[in-house]
Amino acid sequence: MPVNLSGRHFLKLLDFTSDEVRYLIDLSSQFKALKLTGTPHRYLEGKNIVLLFEKTSTRTRCAFEVAGSDLGMGVTYLDPGSSQMGKKESIEDTARVLGRMYDGIEYRGFAQEIVEDLAANAGVPVWNGLTTEFHPTQMIADMLTVQENFPQGIKGLKFVFMGDARNNVANSLMVVCSKLGLHFVACGPKDLMPADELVAQCREIAEETGASITLTDDPVEACTGAHVVYTDIWVSMGEPAELWEKRIKELSPYRVTEKLMALTDSESIFMHCLPSFHDTKTTIGADIAERFGVTEMEVEDAVFESSKSRVFDEAENRMHTIKAVMYATLK
Repeated sequence: MPVNLSGRHFLKLLDFTSDEVRYLIDLSSQFKALKLTGTPHRYLEGKNIVLLFEKTSTRTRCAFEVAGSDLGMGVTYLDPGSSQMGKKESIEDTARVLGRMYDGIEYRGFAQEIVEDLAANAGVPVWNGLTTEFHPTQMIADMLTVQENFPQGIKGLKFVFMGDARNNVANSLMVVCSKLGLHFVACGPKDLMPADELVAQCREIAEETGASITLTDDPVEACTGAHVVYTDIWVSMGEPAELWEKRIKELSPYRVTEKLMALTDSESIFMHCLPSFHDTKTTIGADIAERFGVTEMEVEDAVFESSKSRVFDEAENRMHTIKAVMYATLK
């Protein structure tokens, strides 16, 4: 049966079937081929979208703006200080105003409830560019990257997330792996594991797809035989800077090292949604090194720069997959 996502919101991958997720990955691959061959694809000429950012971003903003332009759309960016949403105007009223002016709305910010409220009131497709709970556009890019590196098929691969396994990226990876039949392993401190309710949901999905969900605090067990090792920064945007000392102490055992990567499958890859603190070339990285003597945080620089690293392919794929999401829901 053909997949039709026209008019749908893109808020979290739990809302989509396995076939719909695979459709978006395959559509992303098609758009990537068009981009790389210089083939025009202004399929949404005349439409306009607005990007609501309560949290700043490099990859998400650039991906939406370039993708929108390639598809022929007008793009308006509203930074955290340019919208009255939640201050002088309710989320519901903001949605009803923007829905009358734009054909689609992207939101990047805080609680999942906010993007859900936007979707309930906008009357046009709403896309989640990141919330505290989920990061679904990142997942399509991640799975496209995995598919490009394992063309024989991604079902049955061992996919490991190292670190704070209750953050939005880890949550979303667990969901997408369960949808697509990968064996997901969350590896981190026992008190930083995904919520029990979400684990139960994903395990129920996994029973139908052949996936599995494993939670462990043992990095060696997690990485042995892994096909994909993935990590994220230890303090997310919006969290207080005071958390750094605590997170460094509890998450340093889960740094992705060359020693751990040596335990993985011979064809394994390393992934990271970026930005990454793999050296001291950022103001935060330099500050952490001065205060705590730590020069590499969630991943060793040698791993980040190694031949197994696919972080910049992954970053590029954000553009192609966001294009697919917008096209599929606006066409």
